[in-house]
Amino acid sequence: MYTQRSHVTDSALLGVLIILIGTLGYTIIEGWGLLDSFYMTIITIATIGYGEIRPLHPSGRLFTIFLIVFGVGNAAYLVGQLTRMMVEGSVQRVMGRRKLEKQIKELNDHYILCGYGRIGRMIAQEVTAQKLPLVVIENRSEVLEQLEKDELLYIRGDASDEDNLSAAGIKRAVGLVSVVSSDAENMYVVLTARGLNPDLFILSRASEEKSLRKLQRAGADLVISPYSIGARKMAQAILRPTVSDFIETMVHGADGLNLAMEEILVTPESKLKDITLLESNIRRDLDLIVIAIKTAEGRMLFNPSAQARVQVGDTLIAIGQRNNMDRLAELLGADISSSPRYRQIKHRLGPERP
Repeated sequence: MYTQRSHVTDSALLGVLIILIGTLGYTIIEGWGLLDSFYMTIITIATIGYGEIRPLHPSGRLFTIFLIVFGVGNAAYLVGQLTRMMVEGSVQRVMGRRKLEKQIKELNDHYILCGYGRIGRMIAQEVTAQKLPLVVIENRSEVLEQLEKDELLYIRGDASDEDNLSAAGIKRAVGLVSVVSSDAENMYVVLTARGLNPDLFILSRASEEKSLRKLQRAGADLVISPYSIGARKMAQAILRPTVSDFIETMVHGADGLNLAMEEILVTPESKLKDITLLESNIRRDLDLIVIAIKTAEGRMLFNPSAQARVQVGDTLIAIGQRNNMDRLAELLGADISSSPRYRQIKHRLGPERP
């Protein structure tokens, strides 16, 4: 496809060719040196109006007319195309920015991701794969280009700035993840975010162990050290390779296997509320194994007995066929694709922060 950029490139190449022809032409026709010929060609094409540097022969004047017609015409065309590209580019950026701001203002119960480095980008891929709304806050120019390519909503600026967090819709957001470059920056982000939205679920990264408690005291609900988790996972791959493979399959899935491990909230609309696991027939009808129940009070029941009762506000953790998870979510009155959203709303309605 012949684009506007192609027009500019061709016009620029034609301009270089005309300058070469002009320089050689004056050298051959008038017998001038290369510098004088080049100078005469440039002032002619540029229409500066300095006049002839030396008297021209009739053939030289005809050649000058040729340069004026073709050289000046091509130069005017090139300037016009460059101006058009700059103007249209500015308009497109302004319109694109306004469209982006409008889309962000329309979001509710979304997530805010502060930082789009290697970890941030992986988090964004996982969140958007679940069809959950996400806004990224990033201030590095080279990273903004990647955000454009990944077609993500973003705010350009410092993630610890109140204006940027407000522009990202923090008061309407359900959760915030801070994975900026240093623990100190994450601390500022957490403090600012907690002040703007006391009910927000905040997850932060910590590079050093000593930062874990500090970030929690600053207001983070959960602090994770990727280095510690990575080290433990590598150790498990050595010590318990089969267990490690099983967990990886359950959490992330595997090619050819339709297995999943999912957590689903029991909502007031649940058809299985206030009955035991045995009475729910989850194992018999859905071929799913409930491996744990997290009660509304936060107590974790591992390998619950058949007499364990399913209550509103509990979270069931199950393993089994992925398509059966959707059926279980329907029975529990939840939407498996938005289970994180339900979990964070539950967090908002839970006990007050100490």
